[in-house]
Amino acid sequence: MKAFVVDRYGKKAPLRAADMPEPAVRDDDVLIEVHATAVNLLDSKIRSGEFKLILPYRTPFALGHDVAGVVIGVGSRVRQFKVGDEVYARPDDLRIGTFAERIAVREASVALKPRNLSMVEAASIPLVGLTAWQALVDIARLRKGQKVFIQAGSGGVGTFAIQLAKHLGATVATTTSAGNTVLVKGLGADVTIDYRTEAFEDRLSGYDVVLHSQDSKALAKSLGVLKPGGQLVSISGPADPEFAEAIKAPWLVRQVIRGLSLGPRRRAQRLKVRFAFLFMKASGSQLRQITSLIESGAIRPVVDKVFPFDAANDALAHVESGRAKGKVVIQVR
Repeated sequence: MKAFVVDRYGKKAPLRAADMPEPAVRDDDVLIEVHATAVNLLDSKIRSGEFKLILPYRTPFALGHDVAGVVIGVGSRVRQFKVGDEVYARPDDLRIGTFAERIAVREASVALKPRNLSMVEAASIPLVGLTAWQALVDIARLRKGQKVFIQAGSGGVGTFAIQLAKHLGATVATTTSAGNTVLVKGLGADVTIDYRTEAFEDRLSGYDVVLHSQDSKALAKSLGVLKPGGQLVSISGPADPEFAEAIKAPWLVRQVIRGLSLGPRRRAQRLKVRFAFLFMKASGSQLRQITSLIESGAIRPVVDKVFPFDAANDALAHVESGRAKGKVVIQVR
């Protein structure tokens, strides 16, 4: 089958169009014919080697973390899906590879595609939807009447997280450019801050939750906009000791992670707020809950641009440029 693979780690290393072996289907796997996949900054970071310590992929490997497609085979223990089902998923870590014509995904990580979405639209959802869900619902336990600051509101995670936070009944503040203000307000943002001309730390205070996706300077400032007892969830790092424990990292890696996160953890402790790092996990059950919100109209996909399969490198470059509004999708079929 055709796939776009990483031959060597590096920021400038292009993906190579390659003929790869057919996926091996385990007893609890669903074999999916890929109709569409999406591009995330995570793909760029994995290609550059940024996560080699915690996700040691062996080259060559196919990139890609989102899939929408049709089931064309099932393992002997699969009970929830059958051939012909239209599904979507975020494959498990160390089993990625949606920049390909077919992929085998663990049954527990798959959900039926929302009926009201096209394959392209559905492919834009899994990674960002699960990230927002796990940050706001699982960790922060965001609830009605609270205030949440979601950084980069016009990005992939931001466009989904704003809608989810509004569905949960929160007041939402976000950063964006002036040109994207209409977009994020249309998604439900109550307070918009032009990051090019305004400092969010001067406008925001007493917030219950921050969804952090920017650099270390923004992290330090973001901790300061929380009220005592507030929660910051970072999806851009640094990883914390709890994460190292969860992935059963080797002793040396745990020490490195502990050291990298020491500053934010100490600052959070001084401010009497909580800091957590999230590296989202695949979950079909959570995708099913997201599906119900999409089918009810509470959340809609935001797709910036669709690239043909042969232009996978162009799609990745577009995401790396930082200009995308919402998600960038690759149409495979």
